[in-house]
Amino acid sequence: MTDSIDRHIAHWRTELPTLDPLREGVVTRMQMLVRHLQRHREAALAAHPLTSWEYDILWRLRATGPPYHLTPSHLAELLDTHPATLTNRLDRMERNGLVERVHDPSDRRRLLVALTDTGSRAWRDTIGQQDDTERDLLSGLTNPELEQLNDLLRRLVRAAEHDGQPLMPTPSDG
Repeated sequence: MTDSIDRHIAHWRTELPTLDPLREGVVTRMQMLVRHLQRHREAALAAHPLTSWEYDILWRLRATGPPYHLTPSHLAELLDTHPATLTNRLDRMERNGLVERVHDPSDRRRLLVALTDTGSRAWRDTIGQQDDTERDLLSGLTNPELEQLNDLLRRLVRAAEHDGQPLMPTPSDG
């Protein structure tokens, strides 16, 4: 059974005889699946309407667990965003009711970025659509196949994280 990636590889093997079809197949399939998921994510965001960076901020805040807040500097670090850029984005999100800046109860001089009920609802609605997309994508695999794929991908992530830097930092990192 072939797919569009097999046709891609067959074409490029005539142009690049040294092309490793197995490696090219794995990498290209991963890239195409990521693009597929990104297109569906963008559609889910547009339906709510959220930008990708707004969703990322909501996701990072939600990932902290209750009470869903972070310092702006820690949030900027997790998002790999310049603090000035984050400030402008937070201003917009605050105007739209998605986040609010609140004083840290333990140190009133320090501000926290907190997820609002509106922001939490927008995040939940969007993540629900993404969950449906992922479920549909993976529905052709059995549970043992999903476990095998997960284990193989974990090995690749561990190889990519060889320098000790996580590919996906958590709010507690840093």
